[in-house]
Amino acid sequence: MPTEVAAPLAQVQSRLKGNWRSVRADQMHVTLAYLPAVPPARVGDLNALGLRLMGERAPMDLRLRGTGYFPNEGSPRVWFVKVEADGLDELAADLRAGIQALGLETDDLNFKAHITLARKKGPAPRVPPLTFDLGWQASGAALMRSILRKTGPIYETESSFRFQGSRSRPRPISPSAPDDISGQEAHQETP
Repeated sequence: MPTEVAAPLAQVQSRLKGNWRSVRADQMHVTLAYLPAVPPARVGDLNALGLRLMGERAPMDLRLRGTGYFPNEGSPRVWFVKVEADGLDELAADLRAGIQALGLETDDLNFKAHITLARKKGPAPRVPPLTFDLGWQASGAALMRSILRKTGPIYETESSFRFQGSRSRPRPISPSAPDDISGQEAHQETP
């Protein structure tokens, strides 16, 4: 995501108190599908799927909205900001269907487009709801590898895919910059 979008999100993270662990601004992303484990021999299949699906789509205008908590506000573990874009839900559904057609496992949770701002690691007060009027144009997606560490996950780009379809609607008025949204995540644990 562009710096001019990540920077205001990083600023609101300063409101966190207690046992919240902020996600670094350079690690913020939208997950379209989560893959708990991918054998290295299957990465090529995921790359082919990514090329096909992303090549059919036009760049997307993403917008940030209000903050919320997963799984719920009563006992939150994740603080996030909602993301909206025309076609984003359909892209996530097509991606998940393609992953399942490859015989690979993905989460079975309903897709809720969001950017994780922080994860709770113990008792911590909640931040009151915030809203944003920020957006950017995503020009592609990426296959990411998440490496779990005690300090939080680190995301590395495995492959990138450009949206190459044509746009049928005008560009947004809001300030934006071309950038990528994270697409698929492969999960790898390290000590």
